[in-house]
Amino acid sequence: MIFDVDGTLVDSNDAHAAAWHDVLTEFGIERDFAAIRRLIGMGGDKLLPKLTGISVDSEDGQRIVERRGRRFRQAYLRDLRPFPGVRDLLVRIAGDGFRLGVASSSKKDELDALLDVAGVRDLIERATSSDDVGASKPDPDALHAAMKKLRASPETATMVGDTPYDVEAAARARVPVIALRSGGWSDADLAGARAIFDDPRDVLAHYAPALFGAAS
Repeated sequence: MIFDVDGTLVDSNDAHAAAWHDVLTEFGIERDFAAIRRLIGMGGDKLLPKLTGISVDSEDGQRIVERRGRRFRQAYLRDLRPFPGVRDLLVRIAGDGFRLGVASSSKKDELDALLDVAGVRDLIERATSSDDVGASKPDPDALHAAMKKLRASPETATMVGDTPYDVEAAARARVPVIALRSGGWSDADLAGARAIFDDPRDVLAHYAPALFGAAS
């Protein structure tokens, strides 16, 4: 089982959008919050050029990305909360013999902090951050890296995510995906998922191992 984190385990999508909005404004770049929010789920390598035309490899891009990370950690991280049922769901899944991994577009330091917020770091066998891959979602690199770490294949893996970028990445990796509405996306946006639930607590309420395939 490979989980996304932001918007899936932790209610953090608005906070990420706010941090981007704050920092772009600091740099004199005015962008609508809603436009930023629609891109949360991509990594900075995709989001920044899509919003501004600025490459993350440029001097300005590196400064913006570094400042955005600092702003998120200093202003927003401490107020984040996990979605209801997160730990109970992961305990249940692990108890059925599934190995648990993470494929996130966050940087490693942010990802570790977010897993602490979710209260599940001890349950995660392998975590893949944007530091481990060449391209973030919707490219499938994070899923390929997570499967390699878990010694899994597309036939034995399932992803749980909350954005169209998770759904696309999973499709490109040929991995089935369970989608959650908790990230703020509609069912139409999440089309292609094997099933769609409100949040982790809703998944737990309808839990059956067959939903995720046979445990390896």
